Amino acid sequence: MSTLTPPVHSRSGPRIDLLNPLRNWLDHLEVRDRTFAHLTCRLIPCCCPFERDLSLFGHTLHIPALCKLNPVYDQLVSLRFRALAYLTDVCGEDVTRYIC
Repeated sequence: MSTLTPPVHSRSGPRIDLLNPLRNWLDHLEVRDRTFAHLTCRLIPCCCPFERDLSLFGHTLHIPALCKLNPVYDQLVSLRFRALAYLTDVCGEDVTRYIC
């Protein structure tokens, strides 16, 4: 027999996600225009531009992908993917120039 436990709340109460409306808007944004799709693919990079391996005095220092700290990173990557799919499937264009 299982027992139900009440949800755990922090002392400050339930958390409010202020970026949730922006995330939802980006998730539901449809790519319907070739110009918008090209602009999206140019503005959103295919890989994180901040991830680096630095070599200092014979030691390698890895700087992690700081894009993961962006609270809407997953939604932007998804939007870029939808734009690439639109250009390929609907417009029949070659999108290799946008691939890293």
